[in-house]
Amino acid sequence: MKIMVAVKRVIDYAVKIRVKPDKTGVETQNVKMSMNPFCEIALEEALRIKEGGMASEVVAVSMGPAQCVDTLRTGLAMGADRAIHVDATGPLYPLSVAKLFKALVELEKPGLLILGKQAIDDDCNQTGQMVAGLLGWPQGTFASKVVLDKEKQLATVDREVDGGLETLCMDLPAVITTDLRLNQPRYATLPNIMKAKSKVIKKYTPQELNVEIKSDLEVLQVTEPPKRKAGVIVSSVDELIDKLKNEAHVI
Repeated sequence: MKIMVAVKRVIDYAVKIRVKPDKTGVETQNVKMSMNPFCEIALEEALRIKEGGMASEVVAVSMGPAQCVDTLRTGLAMGADRAIHVDATGPLYPLSVAKLFKALVELEKPGLLILGKQAIDDDCNQTGQMVAGLLGWPQGTFASKVVLDKEKQLATVDREVDGGLETLCMDLPAVITTDLRLNQPRYATLPNIMKAKSKVIKKYTPQELNVEIKSDLEVLQVTEPPKRKAGVIVSSVDELIDKLKNEAHVI
């Protein structure tokens, strides 16, 4: 079985985000970029499934500008067998990404598609669900545990919901999106980083995949959240109640 994994290039989680002066977006020039943390978890799970003998190949896929190749090299250094880069210069929204994945799935014929549940830049949490709908595949979102049955071609997924855990049993092929508690991603070792330089990265364009990139969304303005006021230390319970009642107006 082949596993396809989505990996997205985003601003590193430790970087302080700055809004552009013209408020058209956030500053990405000279900013550290890295793989989306949820995508790291998705790739780690695919690698563990392969190491357990349940899959024969792991293919990492990234979409965006030429710099996405660096993110794919990181995925290859973690252990992916090969990579696919869909070269797109403009903004990509979830539905366009889902259509591109549908086209790649039809080409590659994977038995399992794993994505992070969301990206930390736009927080959309939509691509996995959309691609499952386009493919007509079952989906297990927010996965905290994944167990595959190779003989019966089934995937059992424990998913985190508001009330606790929900267990789903799905036929393969399927789409799974990963949550934080699924695993702890490995670090790429220096020998594997060197090996990754010789691994294959195949390039496509949206036109070659017969997907038209268009957006139904228009970003009007991006602004920073209002700055929080400094906290104060109160000297008594009566003073606390007074501030909550007369200043915060919460009681």
